[in-house]
Amino acid sequence: MNDEINYTNNPLHGLGLQELLTQIVDHYGFEILYAYLNINCFKTNPSIESSMKFLKKTDWAREKVEIFYLYKFKNLPRVSSEQFELPPRKRIIPEGQTPREPAELSMEDAERVREKQALKAAEHGKTKHFRNSKPYGERGGNSRY
Repeated sequence: MNDEINYTNNPLHGLGLQELLTQIVDHYGFEILYAYLNINCFKTNPSIESSMKFLKKTDWAREKVEIFYLYKFKNLPRVSSEQFELPPRKRIIPEGQTPREPAELSMEDAERVREKQALKAAEHGKTKHFRNSKPYGERGGNSRY
């Protein structure tokens, strides 16, 4: 089924991870990327090479960066709920939707976004990182997490 779908309108189509990272780092810098994405490879000794190494091994982080690329850097409108369920590279960008100028981001806005996410998570009774939801000794059972 996926062979029949045209993904060429998706800005991620044919774009390698190194080029994607280079574009967003050149535009925003590592500090803004860390502030918005909260991924340590953008904070601790950040470089394109070390970030690529981490993102290639870590699907959730790579998808988070790809979503940032689509909706902040390429400034595309938000997607439908059906498209939201798909990984960023499999999303269909409707005809007529084209990338716009990158969103203007600031450290202050990043803090507001984080506060909003924390409130939303608290409302839903979820924690940001499931591994931190219970102290290690209280996890019980033979769970590895």
